[in-house]
Amino acid sequence: MANKTSLLPPTPGAAAAIPESGQAAVRVLVSPRARRRARLEERIARALLFLCALLGVLTTFAIVFILLSESLGFFKRVSLVEFLTGTQWAPLFRPQAFGVLPLVMGTLLTTLIAMVVAAPVGLIVAIYLSEYASPRIRRVVKPMLEVLAGIPTVVYGYFALTFVTPLLQRFIPGLEGFNALSAGLVMGIMILPTVASLSEDALYAVPNSLRYASLSLGATRLQTTWGVVVPAAMSGISASFLLGISRAVGETMIVAIAAGQQPNFTFNPLRAVETMTTYIVQIAMGDVPHGTLEYSTIFAVGLLLFAITLGLNLVSEAFRARYKEAKL
Repeated sequence: MANKTSLLPPTPGAAAAIPESGQAAVRVLVSPRARRRARLEERIARALLFLCALLGVLTTFAIVFILLSESLGFFKRVSLVEFLTGTQWAPLFRPQAFGVLPLVMGTLLTTLIAMVVAAPVGLIVAIYLSEYASPRIRRVVKPMLEVLAGIPTVVYGYFALTFVTPLLQRFIPGLEGFNALSAGLVMGIMILPTVASLSEDALYAVPNSLRYASLSLGATRLQTTWGVVVPAAMSGISASFLLGISRAVGETMIVAIAAGQQPNFTFNPLRAVETMTTYIVQIAMGDVPHGTLEYSTIFAVGLLLFAITLGLNLVSEAFRARYKEAKL
């Protein structure tokens, strides 16, 4: 009965109880003109949001189209098998060689060294900030870590060349002046704030009820952290690792300065290497004429780099989906 009464039109006394400003606002909101204006604003907002989303999609398709179209001329003259399996990369010299494996090996080697540093150290830092540090320490340490992410990579590159390499040469005989080890170590320091910050956010988002339940069953704080909190946050932690790998794969200045620009097909981190990004910058900023076979190599290498990054994303998504299914 109360619901039916509430649907009846207001009495004159009730209308009089509403202030004049309120009555005017109600009349404006329910007027046909206001409704038409609201619908128009809704359509405009929806169109703008759609255009923003479409811009990102079109940008991705444009990048893929340019890479494919520019690489087509290269692969008409160089076989795909030679490009993917060759161990000699010398497009600017005679005789020419177009085996991209030395560039891929240099990229993977420096990325692996960087993740050996950034993944465990970043996770440990994240666990400390989330589970053990006081709020005061957390407010001080986390911004300091994030400041490291804003340091220009060229500074990291010269830090690796002028400090890390001479330091390592004291302990590692035969270490070349340009080498993958120094570049990878400093690159790990560069992506450490990213891994630590994102992992800490994932750990901090785990509900406290899971922690309390584990502690109430007699588990220690360390057992709770590694047995409950870390597995619950594994999706976010894996995402932070993926972002770190993507940054390492796409890094240019550190490896260009500290790793050298020698496309050696080697597993030895003590030797100089050249990554795919370094080669692209070297050719793009050099004197190689546009439209030549040598210049088109940067699009072929860029296409391969795009495919590797896409593959990493797909593997990460598959891992996260499998982990969610297992948790359910």
